[in-house]
Amino acid sequence: MPQWKILIMGLPGAGKTTLAKALVPLLRAVHFNADDVRREINTTLGFSVADRIEQARRMGWLCDQVVKSGHYAIADFVCPTPETREAFGDAYTVFVNTNKPTPYHDTRTLFVVPTKIDHEVCEQDAEKQAQIIYQKMISGKCAFDWQKPTAFFLGRYQPFHEGHKALILEGLERVGQVCIGVRDTEGLDEKNPFGYSYIRARIETMMQDYMDKITILSMPNITNIFYGRDVGYAVERIDLPEALQAISATKARQQMQSEGIELPAQHKGKKQ
Repeated sequence: MPQWKILIMGLPGAGKTTLAKALVPLLRAVHFNADDVRREINTTLGFSVADRIEQARRMGWLCDQVVKSGHYAIADFVCPTPETREAFGDAYTVFVNTNKPTPYHDTRTLFVVPTKIDHEVCEQDAEKQAQIIYQKMISGKCAFDWQKPTAFFLGRYQPFHEGHKALILEGLERVGQVCIGVRDTEGLDEKNPFGYSYIRARIETMMQDYMDKITILSMPNITNIFYGRDVGYAVERIDLPEALQAISATKARQQMQSEGIELPAQHKGKKQ
């Protein structure tokens, strides 16, 4: 099983918290930011070597409690030395090494570049890096390559059903990897009860054998797609067998209700 305790470390200002916030919804994780923990809980700890080690130990303990309950836990803080990393405990370690300048000279002087990491981030694109980390964690590898030819599917997926799965499999067969864009239509009307987290979890469950070749993105409610000349990609329709074409999201929702699955409460307009 992949490590569910995640340490995002690096110098102040490198982009640790931004990355953590991008990764949290993908893993549905609990996030502990060191500044927040210091301000609300560890108010007596300073920044001496001993206090940094104790802060790391406590951050690790908080994460351990979350993992014990069956959830991912993400801690983001400098964790500057081998001693602080040992105090934090075993974890999937992400080193944010973007070389952004930091005003904290004492921390930079103290910081020891880690020799044992699971993923190194050297660019500022947090959303992209979060997707890469997510793929590595759920599959144990990162087969999805952002620069390889990719099939794109855009939809509401209210809910994701067998017809959608057949389309994705056809895209994988034709192109090799797939990006699924989930439009944000939650709560607009009775046909759109589900939010992104639920849809993503359902896709992951139904496509679990192929997730190393799939990435899923939350998208705005895209209603028009325009393109200019020489865009570099093809737009085409995939025609499935009649039985699969006949599958509808409405019938899928009705089936879920008949099985006792309660759909989210309906509301119109912008989500609060």
